[in-house]
Amino acid sequence: MTELRQKIKHLTPAPIWRAASETRYALQRLALLPGATFHPLRRASIRRLAEYQDRHRGQRCFIIGNGPSLKQTDLSKLRDEKTIGMNRFYLAFPELGFTSTYFLCVNSLVIEQSAEDIRRLPIPKFLSWRSHGLIQPTDDMMFLHTTYTGPGFAQDARGRLWEGATVTYVALQLAFYMGFEQVILIGVDHNYITQGKPNTTITSQGDDPNHFNASYFGKGYRWQLPDLETSERGYRLARQAYEQAGRQALDATVGGKLTIFPKADYSSLF
Repeated sequence: MTELRQKIKHLTPAPIWRAASETRYALQRLALLPGATFHPLRRASIRRLAEYQDRHRGQRCFIIGNGPSLKQTDLSKLRDEKTIGMNRFYLAFPELGFTSTYFLCVNSLVIEQSAEDIRRLPIPKFLSWRSHGLIQPTDDMMFLHTTYTGPGFAQDARGRLWEGATVTYVALQLAFYMGFEQVILIGVDHNYITQGKPNTTITSQGDDPNHFNASYFGKGYRWQLPDLETSERGYRLARQAYEQAGRQALDATVGGKLTIFPKADYSSLF
């Protein structure tokens, strides 16, 4: 079937193929919409999310990626800052001696394989609605209606949010909704040693060289190869949205390869 699909794609003019693909993805989004709108669990999440709108207006927030650069970043400076930790950043909590303010994860593979770790986190948790069947909800868990397709920057986290191929893009939208005036990225290295076709699911064969902790996606952990091109498309939308609103999104990642946001020296921020 895959070989036949590739042959058909090769023979079909690109504009027609892209239009067909967009139509198919739009229908998939439409099929998910009723549950993401009317399911009791989602309705409860929407009510709780309303409490976070502009909660942090005028404040600053650090969005913490998980790249190796975190090992060269003095995270102790974040103890009294507002922070969004993503995916398996919680592995750093024991050494830090404190947690991030919020936790965010939209990747189904991470949620499925780390469900119990996530449930035990003593902080507000934001997860993808698509993965709600993979984890037993807790009272401080809110489900976001995130999708793979339909590019855009959502200013209201109660509606649909495009993932932009990275949880960091969802974090930028969530931080905007919370009213943060300045958002600072750290640990967003935008650089991976492991190479391959974007979005392909692979199983780790050993220590993880792409993140701050060797066991992050350690041996036997299933994860998806990054799609840096799509991520950059999202980051450009985010920068535009922040600037148009008179806000600021900065990148203070130590040695990071991302070039979309204005750079900031991490140590100078304190």
